[in-house]
Amino acid sequence: MTERRDWHCDPITDDTVIDARYRNTQTVRRYFKSRIGDHFTFDRPFMAWMKSHAGSTMRDAVAEWRKRKGAT
Repeated sequence: MTERRDWHCDPITDDTVIDARYRNTQTVRRYFKSRIGDHFTFDRPFMAWMKSHAGSTMRDAVAEWRKRKGAT
C-alpha cells in the first residue's frame, strides 16, 4: 500500500507524482516558485490541468506551466 501524500507539508521534488488527492497548497506554490521564479501564479486552466493529470510528475507540471506561458 502506498502512503498518502500530504500536499500541505510533505516535501515536493521534481519526481513527486501528482496523485488523485492533489491540492493547490502553499507548499506546492513554494515548490513552483523555486523552480519557475517569483512570477509563478496559479490560474484556473493550469489548476485544472494539475487535477486531471494524476500520474504526471511535478517536473511535468513545471514544463506544462512554462509551455502555457511561453517560457523556457
